Amino acid sequence: MIVGCPKEVKEQEFRVGMTPATVAEVVKNGHQVLIETNAGDGAGFTDTDYVNAGAMICLTAKEVWDKSDMIVKVKEPKLFETDMMTPNRIIFTYLHLAAEPQLTAALQAKNVIAIAYETITDAKGGLPLLAPMSEVAGRLAPQVGSWAMQKANGGCGKLLGGVPGVPPAKVLVIGGGIVGTNAARVAAGMGADVVVLDRSVDRMRYLDDTYRGVFKTGYANSLLTEEFAIHADMVIGAVLVPGASAPKLLREGTIKQMKPGSVLVDVAIDQGGCFETSQVTTHADPIYEKHGVIHYCVGNMPGAVAQTSTQALNNATAPFIIELANKGAKIALGDNPHLLNGLNVAQGKITYKAVADAVGGTYTEAKGLL
Repeated sequence: MIVGCPKEVKEQEFRVGMTPATVAEVVKNGHQVLIETNAGDGAGFTDTDYVNAGAMICLTAKEVWDKSDMIVKVKEPKLFETDMMTPNRIIFTYLHLAAEPQLTAALQAKNVIAIAYETITDAKGGLPLLAPMSEVAGRLAPQVGSWAMQKANGGCGKLLGGVPGVPPAKVLVIGGGIVGTNAARVAAGMGADVVVLDRSVDRMRYLDDTYRGVFKTGYANSLLTEEFAIHADMVIGAVLVPGASAPKLLREGTIKQMKPGSVLVDVAIDQGGCFETSQVTTHADPIYEKHGVIHYCVGNMPGAVAQTSTQALNNATAPFIIELANKGAKIALGDNPHLLNGLNVAQGKITYKAVADAVGGTYTEAKGLL
């Protein structure tokens, strides 16, 4: 199989779909790899690194798309990239289609096999290809939130950890999964007063037993969430419904009651956002103010630390890339139910129910298409 990796086109997206180490493994399995020139520059990989790993360098993205049987990316394709797609080509990347009805329709029209990193599962019921980026985004969230809280950026001017004689900032993390846990760990490590809200008593028990009071926990009912949000200096939205639009955790009326200069960090923005006032921003212009509250809603947060993110992502994606290349899509999807859960669009059909529900489309069971 010919596996292609074009350069990412999302604004200030510095990650790359394949590292030289992944390329070497794919080539060792008897496949050819095409890399667009300079695709890895933002993550610290040169064209020479890829050539030494066995890849061929292509001068244009179109050449990569035209010649490849499978395209490996990081972020969802832009609509203009779908013009380069042909039927039955495998597209393997983060898709987040619940927030992208136009892209969903374009992938259907192109009759491609679109497999989303974020809905692939594992034997424990986890999301192994989403987990590494969730870890990165969670650890970044308090850092970017504390930057946004600085007075020069429109924030309230509080230091997250305070100093002797001055209390620390109050941080509310909504969601106790991978993102929320990592966010809480870092925020608490920076000295903040941290509360994590979640709806799973078992998860809260785990957090309490594991972290032993480093941060507090609470049950995420609407009243408690609103109460903590109104008094918080920073709120980190860290919820996920696999493949679906993110639930709205804070209504606009609540956000209007928050303290002036407080900060919202919406880690769920690539799934539509979990705050009613959230709008997608970029690393070039990451924040905006609404109702006196600073919003940080960058849709590709891990792209800011591209070297770490790319390597962490490839640790998770490489086995699936090799499986798809070795077996082809039909056999690989048929053999591996966890990979099959990643199939979002095939044969012009939407094969992931949460996506179909979110975009108002018709759901077709993936297994039935095979």
